[in-house]
Amino acid sequence: MSTRTFRITVRGVFDGLDAGQRAELLAEAAEHDVLRAAFTLKGHLSYDLAARSAFTFRFADSGDAEEDILEATERAEEAAASWLTGRGYAYKNLRSSAEDLSQAPLGKRQRRAAAQKPA
Repeated sequence: MSTRTFRITVRGVFDGLDAGQRAELLAEAAEHDVLRAAFTLKGHLSYDLAARSAFTFRFADSGDAEEDILEATERAEEAAASWLTGRGYAYKNLRSSAEDLSQAPLGKRQRRAAAQKPA
C-alpha cells in the first residue's frame, strides 16, 4: 500500500474586521501574498485585502486509503478555523475542496516520461 498525498483548500471570507485587525493583516500581507502560496503541512494563508475580504488556506496531508481524504479535509478546516479564531478574526462561508494527487490526471510531461519508461 502506498501513501496518498492530499491537497486541501479551505476558503472563506473575513467578517467584520475592525481597523486594528485590518491594519495587522495589511502589515503581514506580503507574507500572505498569493504568489507565495504553497500547500504545506501547517497550512499557508493567502489573501488580498485591498481587493476583497476573501482568504484561502492551502494544506498538504496524506493517508493510506482513499477515504482518508475526508479526515484530512476535516483537519484542515479545523486548523483554519483555529488559526482565525485564535487571532480574533471573525469569518464566514468556510468551505473546502480536496484533491487526491494519486487520482490527478498526468500532465503532458508526465505522460511523455511514463511512455518512455521500459516495461
